[in-house]
Amino acid sequence: MLLKRKEFIQLGSLATATMMFPKFLKAFEKPVMVPAGNKVLVVLQLSGGNDGLNTVIPVRNDIYYQSRPKLGIEKDKSLLITDEVGLHPALTALKELYDDASLGILNSVGYPNPDRSHFRSMDIWQTASDSNNYVYTGWLGRYLDAQCAGCDKPTQALEIDDILSLALKGEQIKGLALKDPQRLYNTSKDNYFKDVLADHKNNEGNHTADYLYKTMAETVSSADYIFQQSKLRSSSFQYPKTELGKSLQTIASLIFSDINTKVYYVSLGSFDTHVGQDGQQQRLFTEMNDALKSFVADLKNNNRFQDVLLMTFSEFGRRVSQNASNGTDHGTANNMFLISGGLKQKGLINAMPDLRDLNEGDLKYKIDFKDVYATVLNKWLNADDKKILGKQFSYLDFI
Repeated sequence: MLLKRKEFIQLGSLATATMMFPKFLKAFEKPVMVPAGNKVLVVLQLSGGNDGLNTVIPVRNDIYYQSRPKLGIEKDKSLLITDEVGLHPALTALKELYDDASLGILNSVGYPNPDRSHFRSMDIWQTASDSNNYVYTGWLGRYLDAQCAGCDKPTQALEIDDILSLALKGEQIKGLALKDPQRLYNTSKDNYFKDVLADHKNNEGNHTADYLYKTMAETVSSADYIFQQSKLRSSSFQYPKTELGKSLQTIASLIFSDINTKVYYVSLGSFDTHVGQDGQQQRLFTEMNDALKSFVADLKNNNRFQDVLLMTFSEFGRRVSQNASNGTDHGTANNMFLISGGLKQKGLINAMPDLRDLNEGDLKYKIDFKDVYATVLNKWLNADDKKILGKQFSYLDFI
């Protein structure tokens, strides 16, 4: 039975995991010991456009409260980190990280000529393109291309999801999407896949089909390897039973194992709070807060916190003024959280947004997000950021 390309792609999570090349997966055939000090990046995407002003709150700014008579979070309800700045009340774990000097906050992060479309702005963030250019590879995918070319044991990127994001798709090498190692492993052991692969031996010759069958076989191999590695030092730490809690527990187990994975990617959302923002943001921040609290404690207990950098981003912030539905509409610049035991700059790394100097009611960006990427690529992942991003960007000092 010949498997058509369309049918192959519809196989679900296993199919989304297959865009990998033979050399890349040969590294999974035998364990790779992770050296001490091996740096790991965890990207937490806050999908939908999180409202940064109600995340890192200017509690002594009259313009903030005048613009948000109902949505503004009062000073005595926020978690104060300075006399003028507080965190959202649900972010108690981040307040502890701030006090522990393990949290960095970048304000007013964005890019020139911002786009307020969820899809387009997310593409810009995931590809690290200019707003007027369309790029079809992700910044982390190009990192894989650059780092893994010519390597006998290339690095790897894993996304804890069923579908691989554009951010992890390179020209030659792509990351792997999986909800959890056991689920991918169980899927790969299904008799259907065994029959398909066995049948292909009698139907070789079609280059497109050959490629799909080959990548399918390689994914089956990697699924087995990742599952076995995830069991080596499975995290027994207590995590919340939320999606993000389970995802971060999976990431922790893999970090503690011998798998040579440098980048993990996970998402939470939706933060698209046009209506009833208070409840939605409170719910999502509670999930994020509780999951991060367990994740950091787990890393600390296993002496890995200094080697892991967790970075949050959202495709844009929200407008300064609330709308008529107790929500906020699509905006521009936003804040980013940096969490690690290896930060060189902590706390509020730059100034809070200037609410007196707006662009048609929106925040002006002060830091290009590509400067953040360049810093992480160069200083944390020891990669050629200029080659990956296409030109030289400025380095920041948080690592």
